[in-house]
Amino acid sequence: MDVVADTGTWVVVPVYNEETVIADVVDEIRVRFPNVVCIDDGSRDASAERIAGTRAHLVKHPINLGQGASLQTGIDYALRRGAERIVTFDADGQHDVADAARMVEIVRSGEADVVLGSRFLDSTEPVPVLKRLVLRTVAALSPASRKLKLTDAHNGLRVLSRPVVEELRISMNGMAHASEIVAALARSSWRIVEAPVTIRYTEYSQSKGQSLFNGVNILFDLSVRQR
Repeated sequence: MDVVADTGTWVVVPVYNEETVIADVVDEIRVRFPNVVCIDDGSRDASAERIAGTRAHLVKHPINLGQGASLQTGIDYALRRGAERIVTFDADGQHDVADAARMVEIVRSGEADVVLGSRFLDSTEPVPVLKRLVLRTVAALSPASRKLKLTDAHNGLRVLSRPVVEELRISMNGMAHASEIVAALARSSWRIVEAPVTIRYTEYSQSKGQSLFNGVNILFDLSVRQR
């Protein structure tokens, strides 16, 4: 059966020094989602050139501002072009487009306003021990994650409906944006669910991961910001 392209969904991909994988990631996404915007966040390599060689939209930050800022830039870009749903998708090749498509269908059907990916619900890919410790620690220390009963509070694969992203503003430019998003969702009346996703733990994608120290720092930065 042919895959029907979803033109109402925009996929936002923050990019920083991903020249070796970004073109393949974009090509994989566009099989299902033709509207892709990549935000080159001041990359020092040839990421922008690789993106320009694809059919994705390219927005460039002149300097590195951080993933949170890149997501907000991409969301604003997509909203101006009539996006009905936003998918946030990492640039390192760890996400599966089939997972994103299933999550989009939950939002499109009206079952939820936000779908957050979780690698702990039904994944066949084992999570490395240290990464599992980081993720479990961050979730356990986050009041917002506990309120929403999240199993995986820092998964970069998310689907949000247009009304949600019109109301949501990401102000934390760096990696703490993930906790900021969860905190905003916990304060809202939006219908939020998790969906199982599989993360591809390649040597490359793991080199982009966060340490336990950085994970705890995310929560510290967020708690300071909210006071």
